Formats: sequence, structure tokens, C-alpha cells
Amino acid sequence: MSFSLQFNYPILSFSCSQHYDGTRTHPFRLLCTPLSDSSISRDEEEAIKDSYGYVWENDKGHIVLVEKYRNGTLKRYVIDSDSEMKMFLEEHVPTTTGSQDLDISGMELSWLPKVIKDFVLPSGFPDTVSDDYLDYMLLQFPTNVTGWICHTLVTSSLLKAFGVGSFSGTSAAATAAASAAAIRWVSKDGIGALGRFFIGGRFGNLFDDDPKQWRMYADFIGSAGSIFDLCTPLYPSYFLPLASLGNLAKAVARGLKDPSFRVIQNHFALAGNLGDVAAKEEVWEVAAELLGLSLGILALDTPGISKSYPTLALTWLSVRILHLWFRYQSLAVLQFNTINLKRARILVNSHVLHCTVPGISECNRTENILLWQRFLKPRIIFEVSLQEMINGGKYGSMIKQLLNLYKEEKYFLVINQQKPTDFQVFVSFKEGATSISVLRSVWQTYWLYQNWGWSDNIFDRLEQSLVELKDRFPDLLQQLTDAGWDTTNLSLKVPREMSIKELPALN
Repeated sequence: MSFSLQFNYPILSFSCSQHYDGTRTHPFRLLCTPLSDSSISRDEEEAIKDSYGYVWENDKGHIVLVEKYRNGTLKRYVIDSDSEMKMFLEEHVPTTTGSQDLDISGMELSWLPKVIKDFVLPSGFPDTVSDDYLDYMLLQFPTNVTGWICHTLVTSSLLKAFGVGSFSGTSAAATAAASAAAIRWVSKDGIGALGRFFIGGRFGNLFDDDPKQWRMYADFIGSAGSIFDLCTPLYPSYFLPLASLGNLAKAVARGLKDPSFRVIQNHFALAGNLGDVAAKEEVWEVAAELLGLSLGILALDTPGISKSYPTLALTWLSVRILHLWFRYQSLAVLQFNTINLKRARILVNSHVLHCTVPGISECNRTENILLWQRFLKPRIIFEVSLQEMINGGKYGSMIKQLLNLYKEEKYFLVINQQKPTDFQVFVSFKEGATSISVLRSVWQTYWLYQNWGWSDNIFDRLEQSLVELKDRFPDLLQQLTDAGWDTTNLSLKVPREMSIKELPALN
């Protein structure tokens, strides 16, 4: 079933209509529906008339833009003869439980609900993975199930070896107690596994962009999990909840660590020798583990530590801080030649100000590993609806100006004027946008940021920034190539929750 709503907006200024906290979440999936006609069809006229009693006069309006969301929802922006903007919201509710609204080739897992499919499969499946991926994962699942069944049974045996019940010579009550202890112990591991499950399903597409940051965050979260373990002697009656929370935090840390480090390992394997690199990393890690365990056992044999909990806790805290410092230093020496959003900001800012770009070593050394994107200046917010981008006077006139300004670009960029002391831009991408489009929008943002205030007319600023972008962007790409940066495989993902389809311009 589909329906349409009409909104009329009086326009007074070029600003944002809502307050933004930088977090934009849309429960949508991109549905690319070809629109060959820039006018409203007869079926749409009838749907509007039947649902809301509104008769659209086709000769007095023109659709200029269509925003498409991942769940099939459309926003049609229509300018009538009085240059007033009317927005029609059309939501498509699937009539079947299949995957008719998905842009997935083939019929793999067509019975699986979309929300689960997005959670368990890589973004862009099946186009972003090899043909054997699904078969492998479907067989891996029962393999891992049987493995964990064995782990549960072995855990029971280990506990009995430590005196928690036995296989013979004990009463039924003692045997039941032993089984209950094993179940509680395994449950602790299960609660921890939930953290990895959530991280892998919800944040799997983040690790390729900034593995340094997520590897560092993994250690911070793992440290927090160790604190729960450290508190168990103080509250022995709460051992299970404390240990479970510790396992949960450490499982979340592992969920961040493993995929991040796989990206780092892939960075090391220049000769396609990822298996060899991973194996040798295991050698280093095991050697460090054996040495660390030996030193830890030696520390536990020290009377001052083994007999004093405060001394033990202080020793742990000192060693943990040293561990985090070493982790940060190890990540800081990594020199990625790929351009993610953080490094793009550094490179673009240098080019705008000095017409040069830093080399790979200098840029990676300057990159702030810990800082989140939302706290970087200037602030860039992607995937903003046109309705949120613009308010103002002759709405239709402003749309025409934006269409004309960005006719050669694959995105729209405007400035949020509601925060004059906090420079902020909104960016939305058109269909067909690529990583280069993202880089161009970042360059335009920094030029506006560094040249802010020279004109009160916002369209003058935007127009001049686009002129500078057209003239200077080829030089940026050339300098990046000369400096050794990988410009053919940019780690600048185009957001896919929403896209804008631009229809033929008005005459």
C-alpha cells in the first residue's frame, strides 16, 4: 500500500530547520526506481485525490528532485507555477515477506527478513563478496555450533577436575551442583559472546575506514572489562554478574579488535602474503604471551602482591596504563597510503591553505587516532534531507539556484546558518556519487571554512567555492598521486541510506 502527503513550506531564510547532534540514523534501504517522466503520473494524481481529496494540476507543477530511502520511501519535491515548493511523501509498504524491495541480485536467502539480512551479511551483499561466501558461511555455522557444544562438555570436565563434583562416588545432589556450576560458567561465556554478536552485526562496515581508532577503542573497552574481573574478590557473592559483565566488555573489545587487526594485517601484506603475515604475527603474539605469563606468575609469587589486594590492584593499573601507551604508540607508527575521511581532512586542509599535501608518513603521524569524526572541525554532516537543508522565501527559486550551482557535481552542499559560531555544512549525494564526490565535498567544505565571512550572500560563497574546486581539484589529485597516496581505492564511502535523483531542470 502507498500513500502521499502534501507539505507546504513558507521560506524565510537559508538554514537548518532542526537541531543536529551529528548522529543520523535512518531505518531505510535504497530503492532505485527509474523515473522517466518529470511530471506526476495519472496514477499518482488519482492516488493523491482518492487519499486526500487533493487534485494535482499537472500543467502547473514540476518534480525537480526525488529523495530515495533504503526502505523504498520517496520524497518528491515539486515546484508549482507560483514557485512554491510542495513535498509529497510516499511510503511503500511491501505486500509480501519476500525481498522485492531489495537491490540484491539472485534469490539467496530470499526468505530471510531484510532487517536480519542486513545484520548478518556484509553491506552490499552479494556484489561485495565472492561467489563462495554464502556457501562457506552456511557451513561454518553448524561447524561452530558443534565446536561450542564440545567446549561446554569439556568445561564440565575441567571443573570436576578442580573438585567441583566428579563422575563417580558422589551423591545426586553433588552431581547436580557440579552440572549447575558448569552451566553458570558457560553462561558467563555466552553473555560475553553477545557483545561480539552485536558489534559484528551492527558496526561491521566501520572497521575498513578507521582500523587504528577501533583497535585503540578495543583496548579501552577490554580494560574496562578487566576492572569487573578485578572486583570479584571484593564481592564474591556477585561473582557471576561481575564476571559476566567483564566477559561482555572483553567480548565487545574482541569484536572491535579482530576485524580491525585484519585490516591492519592486510595493509602489511604487500605481496598478497596475508596468510604468512598472519602466521608470523601469531608467532610474535605467542612469544609475548609466554613472556607475559611468566612475568605475571613471578609477580604473583611476590608476597607483597599476593597478600595485599590494594598492591595487586595498583600493580594491575600501572601495567595496564603502560599497555595502553604501548598500544597507542604501535598504532601511531602505522603508515596507511589509503585516504579515509580523517586523512582526507588533513590533506585537503593543507592543499586549501598551502597548495601542497603532506606525505604519507607526516599525514599518518598527524592523524588523531582517538578523536571521533563528529568532533572534528569543520563539522560535516552527511545524508541530510533537502527539507532539512533549506527553508526560505521563494523556496522554488532556491531549489533552482542549487540545481544550477551543483549541476556538474554529484552532491549538494549547504551551510548551516543557525550556528554562526560553529561552522557546519550539510551534504547529500546524488545517484551515481563516488568516493571522488566525497573528496570533492570535503575540499569545498574546507575552502568555505578557511574563507568564511568574505560575503553575506551565501550563494556567492557557494558559487566561488565551486569555481575554486573546479580549478584546483585536479592539482590535488596530481599531488596526492605524486606523494604516493592511493587515489584509485579511496576509503571514502558514499552513504547509502538516502540518495537524491535529479530530474530534468526547469526552463
